[in-house]
Amino acid sequence: MRFETGMENNTSELCDGGECESCPTDPNLLIEFKHAIRALGGKWKLEILFTLMNGGVRFGALRRALVPITQHMLTAQLRELERDGLVARKVLAEKPLQVEYELTDSAWGLAPAFRELLAWSKIHGSRRHAEASETTVGAAIG
Repeated sequence: MRFETGMENNTSELCDGGECESCPTDPNLLIEFKHAIRALGGKWKLEILFTLMNGGVRFGALRRALVPITQHMLTAQLRELERDGLVARKVLAEKPLQVEYELTDSAWGLAPAFRELLAWSKIHGSRRHAEASETTVGAAIG
C-alpha cells in the first residue's frame, strides 16, 4: 500500500535515478550539510549573524541588540563564528580599545538562504503559530 504525503510534487529532480554527485543519498553531501548546520547551530548564532547584516557592530551594541544574551555567551558564540570564518573581529585604533564585529564574505553568502527562510516563515509561520496555540489551549482544557 502506498501512502501519499502531499509533498510528492515539492521535490526537485536532482538526478535521473542513476548514481550522480548531486544525489541526496550521497554521504558526502550529508557530511557537508552537517558541517554547515554545526557552523550555524548555537543558541544565538543566527541572531548574531542577522544583526550583523546591517554592518559592523561593536561588542556592547551587539550585546544590547541581543538582550537577554550574557556577555559570556556572546563572547563564546562570536569566537565560534570567527573560528568558522563567518565573523571577523576588527580592533579599532581608539582609546579605550574598541572591537567591532562584521560578517565575512563567507557569511554574506548566506544572505540568499536567510531571505528564503524569511519567505518560508511568512508563508508558513502563521500556521505554525496557530498550531502551537491550539496545542497549548488543548493542553490547558484537557
